[in-house]
Amino acid sequence: MTDFQVRPARPDDHPAVAALTVAAYDADGFLDGDEQYADELSDIEHRSGQATLLVAADHDGTVLGAVTFCRPPSPYVEVARPGEAEFRMLAVDPAARGRGVGAALVQCCLDLAREHGDHTLVLSSLPTMVTAHRLYQRLGFVRTPQRDHEPLPGFLLITYQRAV
Repeated sequence: MTDFQVRPARPDDHPAVAALTVAAYDADGFLDGDEQYADELSDIEHRSGQATLLVAADHDGTVLGAVTFCRPPSPYVEVARPGEAEFRMLAVDPAARGRGVGAALVQCCLDLAREHGDHTLVLSSLPTMVTAHRLYQRLGFVRTPQRDHEPLPGFLLITYQRAV
């Protein structure tokens, strides 16, 4: 039993989601001064209009984590093909880690993909996000090196997938 709930983000969650996502990526060293990506991570208004933004919130409404669920033709899709869904920008407040927040957010994405009739859930990740990779593997995701890609020259993203 969790002491938080996963639900669609509300407009009043947006500032917290923006701050949490940038802070989580920065704390783990994944921004490395990349202001352009920090701006993309914090542009919650655009993201929530083009994809489904989910949050894990404490009983008092405090946002503990967030993830973006998307399906083709969303501009947030990086690797999903027809019949697949994708999640991106999974972030958990460092103070809330170890409570199952990340796993609950991913499980919600699996449930949404199933509800939409998708057969697979996919994701892209930096090779250095090893803690996240352990979570994905624990949840049954497998590496798909044939789908790895470089959205920018020299910027490799590795991919995982799982049947829903």
